[in-house]
Amino acid sequence: MKRIIIASLVGGIIIFFWQFLSNAALDLHRPAQQYTPKQDSLLSAIRSAVPEGRYFIPTLPAGASAEEQKKFNALMEGKDWALVDYHAKWNGNDMAMNMIRGLLTDIIMVYLLCMILMRGSSFTFGTTFLASIFVGLISFLNFPYTNYIWFQTPGIWQDLTDALVAWGLTGIWLGWYLNRQLGSRQ
Repeated sequence: MKRIIIASLVGGIIIFFWQFLSNAALDLHRPAQQYTPKQDSLLSAIRSAVPEGRYFIPTLPAGASAEEQKKFNALMEGKDWALVDYHAKWNGNDMAMNMIRGLLTDIIMVYLLCMILMRGSSFTFGTTFLASIFVGLISFLNFPYTNYIWFQTPGIWQDLTDALVAWGLTGIWLGWYLNRQLGSRQ
């Protein structure tokens, strides 16, 4: 159990550090967070128009019939649209708590991967590394990519890079550490 805890802590820190590099130091996610000099007037208009929430604009109200949806889709073909996430209160000031939650989440993810790996019968550096890469790809395909299919949100290549680099580095760590530890037990 000690081996899994150490592997999870270090692996979680590796993912956390890559997230810092990707989002802050290297600023890879800038395409998904573009600046507009009209941000104050846009926020004012949104604030006065809707309550906090996520909006796909334009869309039909809930309960629209299939016929209404078909007409709407034909009418909107080739026209502009927006996906708006409106939050009435900035929560970025609690940076320490957000970072702690992020690190704990990373550690838990690596712990879950370790639990799967330790149950396997074929345990080598290569299988550990590939399993880690597969977890990264599964994570990427599950949300960023399936969301991208519908909304073509910017930053999809950065999300793929994050998945491959973070989980690849973690796979190298786990492949080395877990296999080294197993070899010393045998």
